[in-house]
Amino acid sequence: MGRRKKHAPKRGSLAYLPKSRAAGWVGRIRYWPKVEGEPRLLAFPGFKAGMTHIITVDQHKGSLTFGREVSIPITVLETPPLIVCGVRLYGTYEGGLRTLGEAWSTDIPKDLERLITPPKNTEGKDSLTKIEGLVEKASEVRVIAATQPRLTGIGGKKPHLIEIKVSGGTLKEQLEYVKGILGKTVKSTEVFKEGSFVDVVAITKGKGIQGPVKRWGVRILHHKSRKTRRGVGSIGGWTPSSIIYSVPRAGQTGFFQRTEYNKQIVKVGEDGSEITPRGGFPHYGIVKGEYVMLTGSVPGAAKRLVMMRYPARASTPIEEPPKIEYLSLESKQGD
Repeated sequence: MGRRKKHAPKRGSLAYLPKSRAAGWVGRIRYWPKVEGEPRLLAFPGFKAGMTHIITVDQHKGSLTFGREVSIPITVLETPPLIVCGVRLYGTYEGGLRTLGEAWSTDIPKDLERLITPPKNTEGKDSLTKIEGLVEKASEVRVIAATQPRLTGIGGKKPHLIEIKVSGGTLKEQLEYVKGILGKTVKSTEVFKEGSFVDVVAITKGKGIQGPVKRWGVRILHHKSRKTRRGVGSIGGWTPSSIIYSVPRAGQTGFFQRTEYNKQIVKVGEDGSEITPRGGFPHYGIVKGEYVMLTGSVPGAAKRLVMMRYPARASTPIEEPPKIEYLSLESKQGD
């Protein structure tokens, strides 16, 4: 038999160029899908704890393993309740969005002072009355929410301040819904249900500056190659004396924003001890409170904030979540 050629596809897509570091630690949601029914929040954040696996019965019709037990990798996100600090209205202006007005709660968490200088003159009901007068001009209603890292095991104190769009019903119904939760906490169980699908938006692991072999997956040259082995054999001709953008070169690797679609929610719970493996998750520890369990992997390192959003490319809905026959709680420490 002849020697088999190594198959090594390019790592990464040219569609993501330039590969520059993300602007922040939290992924930005740039697209919000439309949802029918009652008004609700379209996203919820969670802190990535780690991965384990479950054994369940395959319920995908047409699958080769349909009706048989299969092992599925899962990711656990710790989801402490959000504090709704304010409401903001947006109007359409010259093809984009422009802020029309906002109202803040009178009960702003003290930890928020670690992040921003909260508005001092919160007028409460008076500011909400002004907001109601702008509904006719508005096109979107969003809430300003703060996370509570103190309730998790990551040891953080400074909250993350995020905007989450409200969808469903009319704009007036959306504003009434926000008025009901302003200054209160919202749990993940009020946003997502078991069995539904979500998109995850997160910042991937940062790996610094790497060469073309790790960054693009180019083949390592022969050991007698001239000058270099872990590089591209030819980066272009002498004329024109420029390098085409598509030639694999060294540069920033990781710490990019990525969106993964249609992760099914296996379980939503309130007691993290029931899903924490022996010894805790590596680099995270013990899940203390509420959590969401997703199928598959999620971008980012442990402790990183991951945004879960209603699916933009909704697949065929499965009403029932996978039935957990066995959940691995064995130590992930390697002992």
